[in-house]
Amino acid sequence: MGNKGTQRYHRLQYIVLLAAIAILARLFYVQLVDDKYKALAEANIMRVDIDYPMRGEVLDRRGEYLIRSRVCYDVMVVTRDIPREGFDSVRLATILNISMDKLRRELRRAGPNSRQPHLVVGYLSQEAKLILDESDFKGFYTRFRTAREYPRQVGGNLLGYVSEVDQRQIDKWDYYSAGDYIGIGGVESAYETLLRGEKGISYHAKDTRGAIVGSYKDGALDVLPVKGTQLTSTIDARLQEFAEKLMIGKVGAVVAIEPSTGEILVMVSSPTYNPDLMVGRQRNENVSEMMRNQRQPQFTRALKEHYAPGSTFKLVQGLIGLEEGVLVPGDRYPCHMGYTYGKRTMGCHSHASPLDLRRAVAESCNAYFCYVFKNIITSPKYGSVKEGVRRWSEYVKSFGFGEKLGCDLYGESKGFVPTVEFYDKTYDGRWNWGTAMSCAIGQGEMACTPLQMANLAAIIANRGYYYTPHIIKAIDGQDSIDRRFYERHYTMVSEKNYAPIIDGMWQSVNDGGTSRAAKLEGWDVCGKTGTAEHYRRTASGGRYPDHSTFISFAPRNNPKIAITVYIEHGGFGSEIAVPIASLIEELYLTDTIKRPEMLDRVLKYTINYGYYDAKQRKYDEKHPKK
Repeated sequence: MGNKGTQRYHRLQYIVLLAAIAILARLFYVQLVDDKYKALAEANIMRVDIDYPMRGEVLDRRGEYLIRSRVCYDVMVVTRDIPREGFDSVRLATILNISMDKLRRELRRAGPNSRQPHLVVGYLSQEAKLILDESDFKGFYTRFRTAREYPRQVGGNLLGYVSEVDQRQIDKWDYYSAGDYIGIGGVESAYETLLRGEKGISYHAKDTRGAIVGSYKDGALDVLPVKGTQLTSTIDARLQEFAEKLMIGKVGAVVAIEPSTGEILVMVSSPTYNPDLMVGRQRNENVSEMMRNQRQPQFTRALKEHYAPGSTFKLVQGLIGLEEGVLVPGDRYPCHMGYTYGKRTMGCHSHASPLDLRRAVAESCNAYFCYVFKNIITSPKYGSVKEGVRRWSEYVKSFGFGEKLGCDLYGESKGFVPTVEFYDKTYDGRWNWGTAMSCAIGQGEMACTPLQMANLAAIIANRGYYYTPHIIKAIDGQDSIDRRFYERHYTMVSEKNYAPIIDGMWQSVNDGGTSRAAKLEGWDVCGKTGTAEHYRRTASGGRYPDHSTFISFAPRNNPKIAITVYIEHGGFGSEIAVPIASLIEELYLTDTIKRPEMLDRVLKYTINYGYYDAKQRKYDEKHPKK
């Protein structure tokens, strides 16, 4: 009996010992190996908050704010900390200026009894924050944010905006989490990594009731946020505002460049939008309204739209002809209201005939540059038209056409320069010099962006080279911007061959040419008009007016500004593009406007956009407003 009792006793000891070992092993695993329980324990005594930095500001070239940040707050909720009784949801919704439906919806999304913070509403003002803090709503707290504001309310397409990240962006970049904001479009997007700064982290201690009682471990674990970098842009804010004002009621673009640096002084896409509409709780509604507008105010035409350059491209033909030796400035060609080849005629307007190169530029003669273009691509030294076109395409691309210029904004288009391969594919190898004849005057297959057209003006102003156009002039804390913006890009045309072309542009403005409305006393303005045909038809089968375009630089020697204006359906280049460009040049060069009659005429000039109106009606029929 005694032996059996002893055995049972020892067995019981073994069981107790094994149980103790199991418990100790489990405690060892929970406390030293498995972080899950440690995290749960810390979650009961600590709240982790992301501290968002002030986003970097953007200044204009004179130090005036184009974009700055103001303080606002996100309202967060931890539903586990909301008391079961005494929660005045009606008062909370009133303080947050949201509907009860919105509040209930966000609480459902947060999930019941959740420890995870959830965004209820953003863009809370400092005044509302103070009221919320005084009201002491358990489970709700504010998170510091900044919102963008635009003192001049200009440059919507140019500057871009800030928006909450979507899942695609979260998956693409490690930096972002749900609830973060990111730059969309323009400067905000192109320089996002500099503007956003670096996020910080704060750890807050909680008491047994979940109330914040101070910093966790006296802030020893906290990481301070780093403010975003301040950028100085190349834009002249006053000039940008003036140009946008001139473009009201018109569809098109304006781009102005400082030739000696490649700095973009003005970039307008019209219609544009007030960037303040992209800030705050009404942003989504404003975006939807812009998307309904068939004139596409959100579309950056200056960078992305493909336009036929029209007669401004004759300058390139003349330069190539001079370089290739098939043209000398004194060569005279007749014009009898156009140029006839085969059964086709390239029409022209009435002017003196015959003309030399300088007067052909000044009068914008179509026939003259058809002769020049034919002589280039049929030159005997090439052996065939195909080789002539191949060489011509190389010349044109050296002027920055047919390729992205490399501007520091995203979304730049290439435009299009027709090549031998293009014609072979399009015409199954059966084509001749007449097939490409529309290119002689910048029509047909030729397409370019307004930025490329302004760059052409800068190339001629510089007598053969350009700097890559760019929008940022200086970055705070850095000695210089990207070195590529200081490099010269030379065309295939020698400097000496620019002189007669510049003479012709000067005559066009100052000696009775098609650009005479651009004359500014004492400034030797040089310019070239363009009237670009298009192929849009009215509902009755008629044609909408042609596009109006103009490129210019001033003064003739040591130029300070090169500019292009492109107005869809604006008619002749001299009709509206010339006065717009001239007024912008006048303000920039003289700091004043001394031609109030011209200014008044431009401001009142509104084009009837039957094409866009028809598109709008079709869209509205398919997408009726709710």
